[in-house]
This record gives sequence, structure tokens and C-alpha cells, in this order.
Amino acid sequence: MTDARIALAVGVVVAAALAAGWLLTAPRAIDADTAGAVSEPGDAAAGQTVFFVAGCDSCHMSPGQKDPLRLGGGQELRTPFGSFFPPNISPDRADGIGAWSAADFANALMAGVSPDRRHLYPAFPYPSYARMSVKDVRDLFAFLRTTPAVPGRPPPPALAFPFSIRRAVGLWKLLYMPTVSRPLASDPAGPEALGRYLVEGPGHCGECHSPRTFLGGVIASRALAGAPLPDGKGKAPNIAGLADWSESDIDYALATGLTPSGDSLGGAMAAVVRNLSQAPKEDLAAIARFLKTAKPARS
Repeated sequence: MTDARIALAVGVVVAAALAAGWLLTAPRAIDADTAGAVSEPGDAAAGQTVFFVAGCDSCHMSPGQKDPLRLGGGQELRTPFGSFFPPNISPDRADGIGAWSAADFANALMAGVSPDRRHLYPAFPYPSYARMSVKDVRDLFAFLRTTPAVPGRPPPPALAFPFSIRRAVGLWKLLYMPTVSRPLASDPAGPEALGRYLVEGPGHCGECHSPRTFLGGVIASRALAGAPLPDGKGKAPNIAGLADWSESDIDYALATGLTPSGDSLGGAMAAVVRNLSQAPKEDLAAIARFLKTAKPARS
């Protein structure tokens, strides 16, 4: 084979590999059935509960004020990969999500895909939100539409190369995005099933309490085993099993922020407790049941 033919063959292989990589990393939206289901009218009152269980205000609340429903975004989230500035999710049509459809919202929440069909960075915990029920997604969207419109658009992420290559998130999703064949129509019944759903879905507890790989993906075999916090300041503890706590201890701590020893839950957990104080008692009891019965994981 001549040098020219070798070069041509190599070029063809490289081009084929690049084309395959481009196709494999393409953003994948939710299916048409799910898009139709989330587009049905939602219950804003029920969506308020989802809002607080999901802790939306913890990242998206406008800095410099205390109203959890002013959702202009912009609070810096520092990670090992750079800084993220959560977006405006108020109903403002220019800077927020006021011009989004319910399907646009579900694509962002459940697939990590923006309305202009780009990957969203997984600093937004959509790998957990992908497990949310259709009802919770449409109810949450209905509630967000009742919050005040806040003008202003936060800055884009400040990431070092190669993490700034947004298309590469498609490869990350292939490695770490959970497979959900068909979303739940509504929340499951029964305390342990409901607790698992709340912890692994809207509550996204594993996003802070699970160790991650060097690429930032949750290590599924060590879910809830504790991990350094994303900003490097402190550690989220092992919460699988909680051998020294009873279910009522867990329930009480989530509702009040007080541990069995009389200490207060501080740091990021203070915001979690503030939000969960708005949740129904049966939700807190279900979370406590699941955490207590979860298989203990090594930290």
C-alpha cells in the first residue's frame, strides 16, 4: 500500500471516529410521550412542596436577599472544575424561564438538555431529577410560574479547559446518567418506596453525600457513603443506615435541625432543614424510613 493510500485510510478512520463521537455525545431529549404528559396542567400548590423538597432556592435564589421565591440565580457554586452560576428560573420571559414550555422545563430537569438543545452541566443535579415523576415535574413547573419575575441573567460558567467543552458532557452522560426507561406517573406509595424516591429523586441527597470519580460522576456502589463538599469546605457525612440514630431521630433532625446529641445541623444542611420544614410530615417520615433501612455504605 502506498503512503497516499495509508494516509487516506487513516483519515477515513479518524473521520469515522469523530463522526461516531459526535453522534454518541448528541443531546437526547425526553421522548414524545413524556413531553405530552408533563404538558398537562400542573397543580401549583403541590408544586410548592416539590420546590422545597428539591431545594430549588438553595442554588437559584437571588443573592443578597432572603426571599426564597426570588429566583434570579447567580450565586457562585465553586467546584473542582471551576465556578458555576445557577441560572434565573423565575418567570421572567427575557432572562428566566417565562418563555419555556413545560416540555422545555422537563428536558432540562430530566435530561439535562436546554431549550436550544445543548447539554446542561451536571452541576445542576439532573441525574437525580431524571428519576422524578411526571406529576412532580409538571406541578413544579406550575408553581415556578407563580413566583415573581426577576430580571437579570447570571454570568456563564467559568471553567478550565477541557471542562469548558460543553459537547463533552454528552460523554459524561453516557458514563453517569441513570437509565430511566419510563418515568413514574406519580410518586410511589408506601413509606420506604416513597422515601427512596424522595432521597434519590427530587431530594437529590446523593449529590452531596456520595463520593465521586475524578470526572465528577457519583460512584453508585458507594451512594450516600459521605463525600467532600463540592467547594472543598467540609464533608457531607455517611447517611446510609445511620446506625446510631433511630427513625424518629432522623425525622426530628430533618424537621428541626437538631441531632440526637443536641447539636445543630449547620452549613448546607441548614438550608435543607429550612426547606424540609415545608414538606408534609409523611414525606419526612418516609425519608427517615428509607435512610434507616438503606444498606450501610463504607465512607
